Amino acid sequence: MPNLGKMLFEDGVSAALKGDYATAMRLWRPLANKGVVEAQFNLGVMYAKGEGVPQDNVIAHMWFTLAATKGDADASTNRDNATALMTPAQISEAQKLAREWKPK
Repeated sequence: MPNLGKMLFEDGVSAALKGDYATAMRLWRPLANKGVVEAQFNLGVMYAKGEGVPQDNVIAHMWFTLAATKGDADASTNRDNATALMTPAQISEAQKLAREWKPK
């Protein structure tokens, strides 16, 4: 992760630890959209827990899948945990979103 990305990511961590999820989301979403694994994982956590966003296992699963495909073992575990809470239709939708995702 380049220095600016690392700083933005770390600022997002600080914000999330303070419960300022709006700031964390604002900082992490652009990084996640560029394919930064750590940001993708953290967005997955936010959606899984409903921290600063509506709780959404489909979107959480998508972010966890994207991070897991890049080797993040925790993302793989969290994706499996989300899967256990989802219907087959929701799982299919999450997988479709992950397949269609493109870096921005």
